[in-house]
Parts: sequence; structure tokens; C-alpha cells
Amino acid sequence: MAKKYSQLDKEHIGFINSQHIYFVASAGEEGFVNVSPKGMDSLRVINETKVLWLNLTGSGNETAAHVLENERMTIMFCSFDQYPLILRLYGKAKAIHPRDKDWIELIGLFPEYIGARQLFELDISMVQTSCGFAVPFYELKGERKTLIKSAEKRGRKNIEQYWQGKNMISLNGKDTGIIE
Repeated sequence: MAKKYSQLDKEHIGFINSQHIYFVASAGEEGFVNVSPKGMDSLRVINETKVLWLNLTGSGNETAAHVLENERMTIMFCSFDQYPLILRLYGKAKAIHPRDKDWIELIGLFPEYIGARQLFELDISMVQTSCGFAVPFYELKGERKTLIKSAEKRGRKNIEQYWQGKNMISLNGKDTGIIE
């Protein structure tokens, strides 16, 4: 049975902190809906109504374009190895870029990743839990190192050039705000 909450409680925060994967969903006013799996050490619960996640350089930048257009975001966590539970955070997000004044303070909450592209701050308007009875059991074998190795091989300067070629425009032709 699904339950709704106005903010995170201690149990929710404990559950979030024990997850190795989460999913971020966003959509513009029209066009494609984006759902992206996220891993590594890239999410922080700031307080009961705010989370921050670090977005690393990838082949697309859909979430950034969507957030510029309408701010809606959902983050979903689900248990693959414990008692069944799905937890969703609904709210409004904003992107924080390396050029923004808050970047220096907030990026320090995460390990240093050469490919750090944006931070997304989600102001939570609703928390929902549901059973997750149909979610299968999976076993974590470890983190993939491919993204980190690729970024290290490229170096920060080449990463930022990559943004210009691959991360400025969404699949729907919208600006992502990656370059000022």
C-alpha cells in the first residue's frame, strides 16, 4: 500500500543512504521523458526536504534541459536485496554548475570526480513509499570504473570541450545550460 509523506523521516534517510543505485526522471513540456540510472557516491540527503545529486559527464544531458524548462524531477530508490520497498522523491530541482557561486561549497560534499558536470538540488514536495513486491532480488557485484577512467584519460579541459560538442542540446533540441 502506497503512503505519502510531506518530508523524509529517519527511516527514509537510512534507506536512501543504503542504496547503491537510484533513478532520476524528468520531462520537458513536450518531447521525450528521461529516466536515468545513477550510481557511485553521487547523492546526499541535505535535510528532510532537500537532496543533492552530482551529475557526471555522460553522452547526454537531458535532465539539465528539462529542469531549465520546468523544474519537475522525481528520484526513485528501490530495494533489490532487503525487504521490498520503493521510495520516490517528487519535487522541483535546479542545476548548479561549476560557474555558480554555490558550486565550491556543495561540490565538497562529494568525492572529487574529474567528470563532475552539474549538481542538482531537489526541493522535495512529496515522498511516497510503495511495496516493491514485484522488484526482483539482485546482488551488487561492485561499481563500474569505466566512467571515472574515461574522464581521467580525457582530463578536465577535454571534458569541458566534450560538453560543447555533446551536452549543450537535448534530444528534443533544447538548451541544457551547460555552457554560459
